Amino acid sequence: MSSGTQDVLLTQFYDTHHDWLQGWLRHRLGCRDDAADLTQDTFVQVVAARNVEQINEPRAFLATLAKHVLYNFWRRRDIERAYLEELAQFPEALAPSQEDRALVLEALQQIDLALSSLKPKARQVFLLSQLQELTYSEISEQLALPVITVRRYMAQAMRACWLAAEPEPLQ
Repeated sequence: MSSGTQDVLLTQFYDTHHDWLQGWLRHRLGCRDDAADLTQDTFVQVVAARNVEQINEPRAFLATLAKHVLYNFWRRRDIERAYLEELAQFPEALAPSQEDRALVLEALQQIDLALSSLKPKARQVFLLSQLQELTYSEISEQLALPVITVRRYMAQAMRACWLAAEPEPLQ
């Protein structure tokens, strides 16, 4: 299929389903602006997939994509809320600048995304190690896992974080 034909199909798909999807998201979010943003994020994924002609059930397909976008939106919001609550504990003189806050939030979101690909136990091992500064032996005892398994999970988590930090290749 030519690029021009694909562009026409994408445009028709967008025009046909945009209002429905935005209404679907607005109903779940209760906010017109957030719904508009997430509608666009969902259609960006449709464009990236470039397989509009293969979609048999467009609304089911869009709802599935939008649920993932919505889930990520809520996770980002939860991370931001937790970070801001922690910042509120510090004296104003120690508060980071807006730019530093944005950088930290972006890093936290990247780590969260990287860890989301891991098994729950591997995530738990990483968080106990990094946030509570437990040793591998302490984690082993707390989770009733062999130390070798704790090491393996930490290696998986560190690899996931490292891969998330790697810049994406230019296309």
